[in-house]
Amino acid sequence: MSDSDALLLPVVDEDGAPFWEYAARGELRVQACAAPACGEPRFPPRPCCPHCGAFDSAWRLTSGRGRLWSYVIPHPPLLPAYAEQAPYNAVLVELADAPRIRLAGNVVASADAPLNSVDPARLRIGAPVRAVFCPAGPGGDVTLVRWLLER
Repeated sequence: MSDSDALLLPVVDEDGAPFWEYAARGELRVQACAAPACGEPRFPPRPCCPHCGAFDSAWRLTSGRGRLWSYVIPHPPLLPAYAEQAPYNAVLVELADAPRIRLAGNVVASADAPLNSVDPARLRIGAPVRAVFCPAGPGGDVTLVRWLLER
């Protein structure tokens, strides 16, 4: 059992399933309204556009780049698997191509590195990051989006 096997995994629902399928392919895509007069990206995924009310949607490929919008260093961690990796970061990343969208995750040294692989002192609001993908859970059945600091 690897360290990541005891960590919490996302619950994949019908609306969000495509997000995780694309992540498994190494693509960061977000749902967007397919109405010609709208086209607004949205996250989390949902059946109806919150901007215009249309039900049509498409999954748009993003650059996978963004910036740290916020972060915390949890003290103390609540679950044993997280306590073993403290101190670690939990971040919100604002996507470069869709600034209204912010994704939660962790900044790590490499896709499969532990959550504590980046010194918290290196994190700064506004720091540029890029997405990487890490299979997780028993059998790697879900691929997590994680973030690398760009230089």
